[in-house]
Amino acid sequence: MPALGASLWSFSKIGSGSVRGVERRLKTGIAGAGVFGGHHARKHAASPRIDLAGVFDPDSSRAAALAAETGARAFDHYDSLLAGVDAVAIAAPAGAHFGMARRALEAGRHVYVEKPLALSLAEADALIALAEARGLALQVGHQERFVLAAMGLPRGDRLPLAMEFGRSGPATGRGEDVAVTLDLMIHDLDLARLFGFARPLKIDACGGYDETVATLTFDGGKTASFVASRRSDVRQRLMKAVYDDGEIEIDFLNRTILNRTGAMLAANDFAGGPAALADPLGASVEAFAAAALDGKRAVIDGKAGRGALEWALMIEEALEASGYSRKFA
Repeated sequence: MPALGASLWSFSKIGSGSVRGVERRLKTGIAGAGVFGGHHARKHAASPRIDLAGVFDPDSSRAAALAAETGARAFDHYDSLLAGVDAVAIAAPAGAHFGMARRALEAGRHVYVEKPLALSLAEADALIALAEARGLALQVGHQERFVLAAMGLPRGDRLPLAMEFGRSGPATGRGEDVAVTLDLMIHDLDLARLFGFARPLKIDACGGYDETVATLTFDGGKTASFVASRRSDVRQRLMKAVYDDGEIEIDFLNRTILNRTGAMLAANDFAGGPAALADPLGASVEAFAAAALDGKRAVIDGKAGRGALEWALMIEEALEASGYSRKFA
């Protein structure tokens, strides 16, 4: 697969976070005790505004181990977990996201769901509508936004002429219930949308279930190119933005930025500030707690998650039109 060269925020009002000067804490549960569920559990357990109450996983031994590590309770049933919390973070396989998020919202629980938000636009729309109707926070796990914000991006003075993204690594066995576009590339699709690109006019794509290359063309001839692979020996998370006054290159793995433009970049007021550069997931969890407790803006809400999902599904359609064979379990 080709690789990039090394040189290269809508929400509803929610309840108050304090009563007579005493700050309320958010009681949360983690749905999914795998690798990323573990990351979430540790961030929740360390948060000054969260009480981690429980962990659920279909594998009871895995749930028990993570619960013991983080001082929480292991639950054998998802509905039992929901009954004892204010909010849930869903870090289950992608195919379970919609069903688990819907059950949580129907139970009146705030929801943080890892990407993708759902597997279809109809599912995404249903979750967004449910969260808005119930006045609940719905946040999607596109954490790279926090890294960009800590670096002072996107620029407020102009849009890129073109962007390039590369996201690859070896097989891990995680996220493989969906194609790489919905597993890895969706992060970069979200970032391209954040930079101001509107709906693409044309999509050229090639590849397959685990490796995909796509170029999106927008109004005015602007382009965004994406490479995503989970079968690569090289682990990379790269981005390049080309402007009329130079280029900006970011290595998300090493948290480095090379600014060849005339712009002076400084961390913006997106949740987390400069500290988010070192811990974007932690910043994301704190932003979720603020949305649930304080009625603050859900920084990466359901509509943002839907937008990235829409582009990913459009790329999937382009791949199918080019002879791509979808993988079924």
